[in-house]
Parts: sequence; C-alpha cells; structure tokens
Amino acid sequence: MPAYFVVELDITNMDGMADYRAAVPATLAQYGGKFLTRGGGTELVEGGPEPKRIVILEFADAAAIKRWYNSPEYQKILPGRLNNCTGRAFIVEGT
Repeated sequence: MPAYFVVELDITNMDGMADYRAAVPATLAQYGGKFLTRGGGTELVEGGPEPKRIVILEFADAAAIKRWYNSPEYQKILPGRLNNCTGRAFIVEGT
C-alpha cells in the first residue's frame, strides 16, 4: 500500500535550507521516494491555522519511508531542515 511522508514547515531561514533542499532528491531516489508536492501554494478551506509550506513524498509503503528517513544519507542532511524551520512530519498510509 502506498504511503506518504507529509511535512508542514514554517521556514525560519530560507538560505540555511538551501543545502538540504538540494540534497534531498538524491536520498529519495535510493529508497523509491518521489515528490508529489514541494512547497506549492496552499489555500485553507476549513479550520485553522493557515498552513505554511507543505511537502508530500510518496513511497511504496511505510517501511520504505522509515528506511529512507533513518538512512545514513538522510540523517546526514536532516539537521539542515531541523535547524532552519519548525513544523511537523508524519506518515499517512493509503491510496
């Protein structure tokens, strides 16, 4: 079953995110992940607060997401995101 890695970000230092953003695609390719959306425009339809930047990645299943997330390649670059934004990340299973 496909699974999705969803991240909601509030970037506090866009320049500080540059190396991370450039490095992510290579880590995804190794684990079968792909971008579905990478920070495009958002429009709040219900509830609140207004979403910031949304990134959605697709993988074959949740286990593939965990292999990617915990991989040495991704863990090496992850501080580039964690040090330059706030937010939350989660896995969603489904079609």
